[in-house]
Order: sequence, then structure tokens, then C-alpha cells
Amino acid sequence: MKNRIQKNQEVNKGKFIAFEGIDGSGKSTQIQLLSNKLRELGIYCYTTMEPTDSPIGSLIHQIMTGRIKTDNRVIAGLFVADRLDHLLNDVDGVLSRILEGTTVITDRYYFSSYAYHSIDMPMDWVIQANAQSKEILQPTITIFIDVDPDTAIERIAKNRYHQELFEKKSRLIKVREKYLEAFEKLKDEENYITINGNKSQAEIAKEIWDEVRKYFI
Repeated sequence: MKNRIQKNQEVNKGKFIAFEGIDGSGKSTQIQLLSNKLRELGIYCYTTMEPTDSPIGSLIHQIMTGRIKTDNRVIAGLFVADRLDHLLNDVDGVLSRILEGTTVITDRYYFSSYAYHSIDMPMDWVIQANAQSKEILQPTITIFIDVDPDTAIERIAKNRYHQELFEKKSRLIKVREKYLEAFEKLKDEENYITINGNKSQAEIAKEIWDEVRKYFI
């Protein structure tokens, strides 16, 4: 599988960087810092996130905020559909941007599904459901910001007007465990790093840059 990773990196003109972590891990801040750093170096990059703002993604947002009720298996399926549309849609699809030479940084990709949805269903099922996305585009590198759930809950309380479906401490503890399980399960197939998210923003940003700079310099 390492050969597949190398092949993806050679074929894709732009780099594809996926940030992962439980809610409140500080992904958004670090994505902004990294994108600013790349732009300072003259590297054009595009930042995006999942779920998206597409019609499918908008439906997911309504479910996550409690405006629509549905089964967790339905949610998992919607994330699969939203992810494929994120990659392939004609307007701003991630794949076309990368093939045009743009570096894309995404806040969440298929490891989020592995972690969040395998609490309610077998992880192997979730992995298989997302197999097409992985086949279409595997990240150059996945950055997992690992933060203590107590710290994450404190950050969420400060920065959110309402709590979303998966933002309860008991759930975040399980999600973190599933992230670690997924990374261990796929360690021979994926290029990923784990960053201690309990450090200062500046320290985290430096560690991330130390790991990803080799892809650009």
C-alpha cells in the first residue's frame, strides 16, 4: 500500500492534506495557520471542510444541529455521499483542483467517518463504505490533532452557540478511541502523523510545519 501512497503523490499535481481530530481539537485554527504559511511561500492552496455546504452537506448540518432526526446509519451514508460529491462535483471538486496544481487542505476526510460512525456500526463497514473516496484520492498526509476530551469540551463551550449531535464528552471519548483504533488498523496503508493538541497553538503549528514542509520545500 505504500506504493499506492507514493503513486498518488506523484500523479496529483497539488498536495492533499487532511486534518483530523475530535470536535474542539483546534483543527480550524491550525488549518488557517498552515494555509497562511503556504501562501507566504507562494504556494497556492484551497481550504475546505466536511460536511460541505452542498445540498447533501446542508442536510447533514441540519441533522447535526437537531433540526432533522434520523438514524445514525443514515447519517453515515449521507457523509459518504457528501464526500464523493466533495471530490467530484463540477463546480469546486477537490480532485479537479488538485489535478490543476492546487494544494487542498481539508478539515475532515474519511478518517472522521471511521471514528465517529464506527461507534454505532462495525468499523469495517464504514471503511468499505468510504472505499471509493479512498480510491479516488488518498491524502498526501493526514494530520491527527490529539486533544484531551475535557479540553475539547471547554473549547466547544467557549466557541459554540449550540452543541451539535456528537459534541458530548462521553461521545468524544469514544470517538478519540476509535480514531486511535482506525490509525492502528490502517497504519500500513496511510501516511499520517499524530500531534499533541494540548500544547500551545504556536507549538502545534511548528510541529505540523516541521512534518509537512518536506512536501513543499
